[in-house]
Amino acid sequence: MMKHSLLAPADVCLQVIDVQEKLMAKIDNAAGVASTVEFMVRCAKIFDIPIVANTQYIKGLGPYVANLEALVAGIQRFDKVEFNALANKATEAFLDGLPKKVTTIVLVGVETHICIYQTAMGLLGRGYKVWIVADGVSSRKLADHQAGLSRLRSLGASIGPAEMLIYELLGKAGTTEFKQVLPLIINRGD
Repeated sequence: MMKHSLLAPADVCLQVIDVQEKLMAKIDNAAGVASTVEFMVRCAKIFDIPIVANTQYIKGLGPYVANLEALVAGIQRFDKVEFNALANKATEAFLDGLPKKVTTIVLVGVETHICIYQTAMGLLGRGYKVWIVADGVSSRKLADHQAGLSRLRSLGASIGPAEMLIYELLGKAGTTEFKQVLPLIINRGD
């Protein structure tokens, strides 16, 4: 029987994958995904969770979308040509430098069935637990996104909405972090 426990902020690193202008212009529900990625980055900063970001061939696909470009300034961001971000030496070195307590990598970005999937496979292969933020990932085609999530779930990745993860990390109301996160949750709307 598997032993399950709730995550704490010290257990987690957030990895943002390829939310770039030219790619996001073709992504299903791009505005919703970009909004969720922004929410996750803001929450990670409140929790003091390490954040790493990747771009896919920035020369061709451009910078991150406007709502994220300024928000990730100062965050380690590695350009890659690999679909599995772990195959990128700089990204691999960043993850190798994380505290040993970090056992779970939270993934947001695009595309679910390509870079999210292959990065998750790389992480699982290295012994990390992987949490896919279901409303923070997508693909150009909805069917590809759904197939990617299904495959990831079958391989043992945890999949759930952003708020489910954030409330798990909070654990309880009334904390300083809760008071900082609550306005972000309220402003997300329905």
